[in-house]
Amino acid sequence: MTRLRKEIGFVAHLLRLSLASNMEYRASFLSQIIGMFINNGIYFVFWLLFFDRFQEIRGYQIDEIFMLFAVITLAYGIAFTFAGNAMDLADLIAQGRLDYYLALPRPVLPHLLFSRMGQSTIGDLTFGVIAYLFTGRLDPGSILLFVVAVLLAAVIFVAFTATAGCLAFFMGNATMLSTQLSNALLTFSLYPFGLFQGVVRLVLLTLIPAAFVGAVPVQVVQGHDLGALALLALGALVGVIVMAVVFRIGLRRYESGSALNVNI
Repeated sequence: MTRLRKEIGFVAHLLRLSLASNMEYRASFLSQIIGMFINNGIYFVFWLLFFDRFQEIRGYQIDEIFMLFAVITLAYGIAFTFAGNAMDLADLIAQGRLDYYLALPRPVLPHLLFSRMGQSTIGDLTFGVIAYLFTGRLDPGSILLFVVAVLLAAVIFVAFTATAGCLAFFMGNATMLSTQLSNALLTFSLYPFGLFQGVVRLVLLTLIPAAFVGAVPVQVVQGHDLGALALLALGALVGVIVMAVVFRIGLRRYESGSALNVNI
């Protein structure tokens, strides 16, 4: 427990340093946040126009869309605001830039993931909070389930993205592939799950766990479904285990880079 508290304190210190670094250029920092917030708003307007014409699509109405966007944008914002390096992991591996983290007496993977804070993703985080207010589910039980479901979805976002980045250990430059996989997770999660059937539905529950960051959390909050919450927690646990195992195996294949990099 003492070791765990020290590591949590270390991660908190990394986040404070990242925030201070981002705030050094406040205009750029704020413009990226506002830009991402507007981007989410434009995408959401599409669904508002759609449901203004069609009342339902495969069991989803406008209330479910509000909840879906609230869950996904907040989970995505939390995931990559705090674990910003997850999205750049493939680049860091391909360029041989893990040496800095390997040289320090800290667990490599948590240090690597949390050593950079995302900027634009704070716009996602803000949008998610505001979207949830429009759901009208402001009773304590729903809020608690929403927070827990969002945190578990954020863990899945980070675990899947980092695992995709670890492909660089085995393929060399896997930046494009890891980006496509991460974008696939986000894109498919933003659509009503009822649209997908057969093999595609199975893939979205396993290889690309889009259902676990979208449809399942919505079911947890709207139905107060504890069974779905347990399934979501299991999915997050499996994601973290797979990420840790793939990273450990890949690290044995890692080759140091020749470039000099300064980490502040």
